Amino acid sequence: MNETLAESVRPAATTLSGLRFSKGHGTGNDFVLVADPEGVHSISAEQVAQLCDRHRGIGGDGLIRAVPSRLLDEGRQILSENPDAEWFMDYRNGDGSLSEMCGNGVRVFVHFLLAEGLAELPAGGSLTIGTRGGVKTIVRTGDGYAVDMGPWEFIFPEAAARAMDSLVSADGLEVPRPALSVSMGNPHTVVALAELSELRDTRLFTAPHVDPAPANGTNVEFVVPAEPLVHDGVGTVTMRVHERGVGETQSCGTGACAAAVAIRHWAGQGAPDAWQVKVPGGVVGVKFFTVAGGREHVELSGPATIVATGTLS
Repeated sequence: MNETLAESVRPAATTLSGLRFSKGHGTGNDFVLVADPEGVHSISAEQVAQLCDRHRGIGGDGLIRAVPSRLLDEGRQILSENPDAEWFMDYRNGDGSLSEMCGNGVRVFVHFLLAEGLAELPAGGSLTIGTRGGVKTIVRTGDGYAVDMGPWEFIFPEAAARAMDSLVSADGLEVPRPALSVSMGNPHTVVALAELSELRDTRLFTAPHVDPAPANGTNVEFVVPAEPLVHDGVGTVTMRVHERGVGETQSCGTGACAAAVAIRHWAGQGAPDAWQVKVPGGVVGVKFFTVAGGREHVELSGPATIVATGTLS
C-alpha cells in the first residue's frame, strides 16, 4: 500500500495517541469507554465512528466518556438540582451521533467508574449520574446493576390510546406492521410479531422504515410475546432491535423497557409489572414502580462486564 493511500485509511483516532480506554458490554451491547476526569479529551464524532469501527477500530455500539458533570454545560444544569450527580455519561452512538441515553450503557458506565477507582458502590448501595436523558440512579445488585430509568411516555399519546400510532416496514416482513412509539428519554418504536420465526426472518441490515417517525429518528424493536405471556407473575418477551445510528445490536436497555411498556399496554388490565426481556446477548429485567407524586418509573436490571483495557497507539 502506498503512503498516500495508507494515510487515507488510517483512523483519525491516531490523533488520540496515548489515550487509555476500556471495552465493556451489557448483554452484548458493547462500548468503548474513556475516563476523562479533567475534561481534556475532545473526541469528535468522526473519531468516535472510527474507534467504534469493528474492522479498523476497537469496535463498539457506542463510545462513553466519563467526565465530571461540572465540566459540561448539560452536567452543570443537572448539578443545580442534583448535586450528587458528580459524573456525567457523555455517550455517542457508533456513528458518532449524540444520544440521550443507553440503558445497557449506564450499567457498563458505572461498572467502569468502579473499575477505574473513580467511584465506590457497595452491594445494595446507589449512585447518581447525569446523562442527556436526565439523572439516573443505579443500585448495585448481587449479579449486576439496576437502573431507575425514570418515567416513560408515549410519543404520540392520542394515537397510543388506539393501540398503535405508526406503521413499520422491514426487510423480511411481507407487509407493514402497526407499532407503538415510546420515549424512555430516547425514542423507540415497538412492533409486535406473532411468531419467533417472523422475528428470526426479519432482516435488520438496513434501518426499518417508520411512518410517521419521531422527529429525531427512532430505535425500532421487534417483539414476540411468550406463550403464555405471564408465568409466576412475570411477563416474558423476546426482542431484536435496530438502533438509531448503530444498526442491529445484541441488546438495547432502553429498547427492552420500551418493549415492556408496549406489550404491557397491549395486554391490558391485569398485565404484570415485572418483565423478562430476552435479547440475542442475554436477558434483562424490567420492572414498573410508582414514585412520589404518582408518576410511573421503569427499572432496568442486568449484568455489566469489562472485557479489555488498552492504550491507543
